[in-house]
Amino acid sequence: MRPLSLSMSAFGPFASTQVTDFSALGSNPLFLINGPTGAGKTTILDAICFALYGKTTGDEREGSQMRCDLSVDTLLTEVTFSFALGEKQYRIRRVPEQQRAKKSGDGYTVQKPEAQLYRVDSDGTEHLLVASKVSEATAEIEQLTGLDADQFRQVMVLPQGKFRELLMADSKDREKIFSQLFQTQIYRKIEDKLKLQASKIRNDVRDHRNKCDGMLHSVSLDSDEALNAELAEVTPRLTQASESKDKAKLALIDANKQLESAKLLVNDFDALDKLQQTATHLAEQKEAIAERQLQFENGQKAQQLKPVLDMSLARESEVAQAQAGITQAQFSKQQTEQALTISQAKFDTLAEQEQKLQDVQSNEQYLNSLKPQLLGLDGLEKELHTAMLSLNRAKDKGIKASATLKGIELERQNAELRVPQLEQVASELLNVQQTLTAQGELIERYQQWQVAGNQVAKTEQALKLAEEKGKQFRLEAKEKGDAYDQLQLIWHRGQASILAQKLNPGEPCPVCGSAEHPNPAHSEQVLPTEDDLESSKLVCETAKGVLNQVIADYKGLKAQLQEQAKLRDEYQQRLGEWASHPLESLQSHLEQVQLQVNHANAAAQELTQLRLQLQTWLTKERELQHQLEADREYFHTLQNNSASLQGKRDQALAAIPDQYRSLDALNTAINQAQVLLNGLQQTIGEIRQAHTQAREQDAAQTEALAAAQSNSIRATQKSDEAQVDLNGQLAASGFENKQALTQALLSSEALKLIADEIAKYRQDCIANQTTLAQLAEKLAEQVKPQLAEFEGRVASTQAEQQEAEHSWQALQGRVTQLTQTQKQLHEADNQAKKLEEEYAVIGTLADVANGNTGNKISLQRFVLSVLLDDVLLEASHRLQVMSKGRYRLLRKEDRAKGNKASGLELEVEDAYTSKVRPVATLSGGESFMAALSMALGLSDVVQAYAGGIKLDTLFIDEGFGSLDQDSLDLAIRTLMDLQSTGRMIGVISHVSEMKEQIGTRVDIIKSSMGSETRLVLP
Repeated sequence: MRPLSLSMSAFGPFASTQVTDFSALGSNPLFLINGPTGAGKTTILDAICFALYGKTTGDEREGSQMRCDLSVDTLLTEVTFSFALGEKQYRIRRVPEQQRAKKSGDGYTVQKPEAQLYRVDSDGTEHLLVASKVSEATAEIEQLTGLDADQFRQVMVLPQGKFRELLMADSKDREKIFSQLFQTQIYRKIEDKLKLQASKIRNDVRDHRNKCDGMLHSVSLDSDEALNAELAEVTPRLTQASESKDKAKLALIDANKQLESAKLLVNDFDALDKLQQTATHLAEQKEAIAERQLQFENGQKAQQLKPVLDMSLARESEVAQAQAGITQAQFSKQQTEQALTISQAKFDTLAEQEQKLQDVQSNEQYLNSLKPQLLGLDGLEKELHTAMLSLNRAKDKGIKASATLKGIELERQNAELRVPQLEQVASELLNVQQTLTAQGELIERYQQWQVAGNQVAKTEQALKLAEEKGKQFRLEAKEKGDAYDQLQLIWHRGQASILAQKLNPGEPCPVCGSAEHPNPAHSEQVLPTEDDLESSKLVCETAKGVLNQVIADYKGLKAQLQEQAKLRDEYQQRLGEWASHPLESLQSHLEQVQLQVNHANAAAQELTQLRLQLQTWLTKERELQHQLEADREYFHTLQNNSASLQGKRDQALAAIPDQYRSLDALNTAINQAQVLLNGLQQTIGEIRQAHTQAREQDAAQTEALAAAQSNSIRATQKSDEAQVDLNGQLAASGFENKQALTQALLSSEALKLIADEIAKYRQDCIANQTTLAQLAEKLAEQVKPQLAEFEGRVASTQAEQQEAEHSWQALQGRVTQLTQTQKQLHEADNQAKKLEEEYAVIGTLADVANGNTGNKISLQRFVLSVLLDDVLLEASHRLQVMSKGRYRLLRKEDRAKGNKASGLELEVEDAYTSKVRPVATLSGGESFMAALSMALGLSDVVQAYAGGIKLDTLFIDEGFGSLDQDSLDLAIRTLMDLQSTGRMIGVISHVSEMKEQIGTRVDIIKSSMGSETRLVLP
């Protein structure tokens, strides 16, 4: 990872927004971060770490604690960091939780933490990867860099006072870091995969054994031999049961056949009874069918006369319609005669209406001629009104501008008097802030001392309870042990009595071999059984286990108490004389100092805002003065224009009559004239049209009346002819009159239904007679059987068959069950043998890969130990240069005690003594050189191996002050040599020689208004 730029707003000691462009330092820079104590040098590293992971490099302060107290309320605390990973560039912005001023209204609101991550193309185009969630941004950064926050702090930053952590890390911590850097997780996956496969095979073997036991248990047997014996005994019984089942089945089939034959004969007798009943019912319907036959014949004759009847009825309807037409024509003739009389009277008034039309047309033309003149006058009125409005607005604007100018001048003068007062109060801000910080740290140490004291008291109480508990459980364990020993003694002494109880006369004694037993042993007390003895032993062992656990807890509490008491004493020693003061007095003093800080901070913020406001007021005064002069000239121009428009308006007004000087009044008069004109024209046209229509309609109704009278005569003649024809047909067909014909008349559907009914009756009679004769002949010599006798025989035979079937099924099921179980057991045995052979290979590999054999080193740790050797080779080369050939870093190869992880610890070889000793024995300066060499060696090896992690940047925070002059020169020369390898090295140091030899710097400038950054290039 290579930093490109860093932007900090209201972060740490930086009150405003500070941007550091790392790309301006060059391609492979060695630069110094320089500044006085408390200026914010380490804050640069905190900001980078916070932007990436939401944590500071020391992990001692939360992001919400990094807001600068000197910042204005409107400036949000945030950090934006741009960096490169290989050829790709990214930008991340992170905002911590904080109190910010409300956007509207007074007061403050809580700003929730947020983060945005972008990928930046070479042309500057940004692609949003994370929108706002801080957890998602942190996870994405860990995915991109391959490091979490703790790993980043150990391999890319040597934090102030914590460089020894890189040296002192144990195998477990170093394995976690190296596996990320060298991407060796594949070996861990191999370990886990082998372990998982071995565990699965073990479980499969156990499952197969349990499965075999379950198979035998499912058939209520204990062994394969018992299964084979039962199968040999059951098979002959199954053959005999099968033969009995087949015989019973044949007997049941014969009984069912006899029952079915009896049922068929009973059905024939029942059918004969039903046919005889049907014959009686058909005889009863004979007269009704004869009546339906007569109705059918009359309907057929009436159907033949229906056309003649329809014609007669149609002619009668035509006569009625013709008579109605005459009546309607006579009424319409009367209406048209009346309309003609009315239209003639209106037609006689046309001359008077035409004269009125000419008068209205003349007046309408005169009014239209006035409209252009009035429109011109209206335009002049509007121009004059607009000019007067502009004149009044210009006057009001000038008055307001003068008042505003006077108000601004007064506010500026008052503010200039306020500035010296605020400057005096704000000058004390830095001092009271330092006092506040010191007092806060003092209270924090005091509270830590109190917490440590409370923990000591709680642990002492817990230790006392544990001691009492130990005494109680020790007594219980002794009682249980004594009881077990006593029971065991009784059991051993009673063995002779137990053996005597099993002796029988004439049988040899298992001890002496004698067949005579004249004086067998016996016991006076109840002897315990082996189960009683085993139960007592279990109770005794359980009590001892509980006692051992209580003793272990007591020792743990005692060690914990020693650590807590040591921590409490350290806190008390750091407090010094302040430990005798109550916490309330310290907090009261803190509140007073906080009030002073708030007062000074408010004054500083007010001073900054007031100075900005003064500049704004001066600019506004000049703008208002210039605007006021321009407004005065514009006002005089408007006055002259208004006077000119007033004269033109008066001249145009004199040429128009008073009643028409309003455009609305003139338009109303014109509209009224047009309405009257249109009304007269419409009335004249309607009179002429109505007179013509009345004459035409009267003539047409005269012709219609004559036609209706002629049509009525023709219809009457045709009706008489049709009636004569109908009477002749009725007489020939035997119907008395038209009413008799109408009653006999049926539809075609009704005639068909009657014919079908008669035909069906005849068919039913024939079918009944035929079937009745056949069935009577068939049953002439038969007797109706009793079905109960046959059904009883079937029931008894069926019971015998079911009993035989059940016996066979039970034996068949048992044989099938035993046979399948025998086959499954054989298959399971074969599978278990294969699994055991497979485990012999996989299990051994899993034990070796997971470090369960030999020196207890896992596969991944073995690979990492080889990589660590490469790192130590590079690191030792630099350490030997800086230590003048004295020290060389080595990997500790001895196995750690107990189950502690080993294989990745460090040792140092001292050329002066020719001995190897722990790295913890190095001094402060020696530890710094070793840690620096380790970090540089790690960077070299990681860069050399193919992988996704780029360690091309290193920040070093302090540590050079612990070196002598020669070691310092060697360390600086080592860092300068790294520029040729493409590394960026950032150093934080107070050592003056560093500033003299490193020309590229990021200077931190400290002031009472907050710190600022500045790049210094050679």
